[in-house]
Amino acid sequence: MRNNVWFITGAGRGLGLDIAKAALAAGHRVVATGRDPEKVTKAVGVSEHLLVVKLDVTSAANAEAAAQATFKRFGRIDVLVNNAASFYAGYFEELSPEQMELQLSTSLGGPMNVTRAFLPAMRKQRSGKIISISSSAGLMGFEFSSAYSASKFALEGWMDALHAEVSPFGIQTMIVNPGFFRTELLTEASTNYAAPTIEDYAERRSQQTAFYKGQNGKQGGDPTKLARALITLSAQDQLPQRFIAGADAIQVAEQRIAFLQQQIETYRQLSNSLAIGEYSNG
Repeated sequence: MRNNVWFITGAGRGLGLDIAKAALAAGHRVVATGRDPEKVTKAVGVSEHLLVVKLDVTSAANAEAAAQATFKRFGRIDVLVNNAASFYAGYFEELSPEQMELQLSTSLGGPMNVTRAFLPAMRKQRSGKIISISSSAGLMGFEFSSAYSASKFALEGWMDALHAEVSPFGIQTMIVNPGFFRTELLTEASTNYAAPTIEDYAERRSQQTAFYKGQNGKQGGDPTKLARALITLSAQDQLPQRFIAGADAIQVAEQRIAFLQQQIETYRQLSNSLAIGEYSNG
């Protein structure tokens, strides 16, 4: 369906920018948001179908104000894309509590703030689509990504529960699990590293840091194609509840499925013996 109203967080660069451009090209009206509206405007360009709004997703007041600006300009909301992200890389012991909190406030609290601001209107409309960008790190926890994985696993748990809560109102949800796409997530502007403080991690820390810095600009996924795929999926009558984006992401998902199946089979007998009155020799 053309001419929907899209609201996109983190639209000044990376995947959010590609989604904004793809939505405009498809004939939709777009609210492109970011902490620096001038930067967003310069990146997205000028269009009569575009509204640029300042938004720090960690601020509930900002989110509410952005929602009201959307309704004032376009009168409704059809597709909400929770895209804004950051990456606090490092081993859990070396990540500070403040860094963990910043990761969670952006990648979990942010989508919650923005979604909360739009849900009343979606319920009233009895329609709306909520797309949240997760990661392969939302399917499997990776070394050196404990903060990021924690935020993405939590995002997915929230989205799964939200799906059950709002689908009776005609509101659809979709989790997107991209693999390595050539966005700006691994640039110095988006990635923050834990300070090296524990010698036991020194060798692996050096290897992991080199890996992530080396991947920047060399990722195999094309964010423009992913953006167009999201436009295609949103045009369907029914969103998939989950979209695994990229061959590498599919590989991670299949590894996770195989691991869970192996764990189930290994301990099936013991698991099945835990009901009251059942005998367990474990």
